Amino acid sequence: MKRVNFKVVLPLALSGESAKYPKKFSELGAEFVSQPCGNDEEFLTLAKDADAIITVGSIRPLPRKVIEGLKKCRLISNTQIGYDSIDIAAATEQGILVTNVPDYCTEEVSDHAMALILACARKIVQLNEAAKRGQWGLSPDGIEIQTKIWPKLSRLKGQTVGLFGFGKVSRTLVPKARGFQFRVITHDPYVTGDVARQLGVEMVDWKTLLQQSDFLSIHAALTAETRRIFNAQAFSQMKPSACLINTARGGFIDEAALYQALKNGKIAMAALDVMDPEPPGRHNPLLSLDNVIITAHSAFFSPTAEAERWQRPVEEVARVVRGEFPQSLVNPQAKARYVERWGEMKEPD
Repeated sequence: MKRVNFKVVLPLALSGESAKYPKKFSELGAEFVSQPCGNDEEFLTLAKDADAIITVGSIRPLPRKVIEGLKKCRLISNTQIGYDSIDIAAATEQGILVTNVPDYCTEEVSDHAMALILACARKIVQLNEAAKRGQWGLSPDGIEIQTKIWPKLSRLKGQTVGLFGFGKVSRTLVPKARGFQFRVITHDPYVTGDVARQLGVEMVDWKTLLQQSDFLSIHAALTAETRRIFNAQAFSQMKPSACLINTARGGFIDEAALYQALKNGKIAMAALDVMDPEPPGRHNPLLSLDNVIITAHSAFFSPTAEAERWQRPVEEVARVVRGEFPQSLVNPQAKARYVERWGEMKEPD
């Protein structure tokens, strides 16, 4: 393919799906450079003449001071759904287009959330651990199972799954939960009740979400408003039998308050795929509780999802090279400034 004057930078080591990038960008005619960067200065040295940057925002954040140093950059393509680690305002001011992968791993995360709901309801982890200790339900050795675990098992039908946030993951989770005949409610001030009703979901206020949810699953955006929103006050309004599931961001939960709520029976269980910070320290008290399930930030992963998320930036770079705006643009307000700097662009097909 004819060589184009377009440089793509990945500030990480090549591995897995990204190892295919040299060939893919060569086929586009673009120059590609990959190199791990330990700090912002190293990153700017690598990317100062880049036309496009592919990044995993949670690993390589892009604050304002970095973005303002990217003098040629047209596109920042994040390989994740979330982009809170990228200063979108700064990128927009510079006319830099920012993309994400909005549907990345929605099936995997909703599957994982559903699995954690089931594990909490049917005490799968506790039963597994008891069996490995030599206990069996219908035997003299199964006293712990019979007296401590079985009484906490619950029937799924008719119980309420509450969804905090009603974006793509929540909406993907709805038919899975309804397949087990759960009632589903949601709280999301940025989504209309009509959208929820179309999926057979009841829109409720925050207090009702806390009070009525048997299983409360977090799927919102982490903002200053929502950080630590699950705190002592929130836990005091939840059912003592309730289970909290988090496959979104660890920052939603006040972990000290959660520990106290779980230890003192304010809520029954927590199933956490994410924590704050990550990884948690070895002495984090949540790790010592039997009524906590932790899955080490694994909800997003499957080989299929991994391939999709690394392919999408290639497609977005190709659009920009062809003179088209990206498809999954998170800052459309940057278009005007982009055109001022780089000329007219077409909308993607």
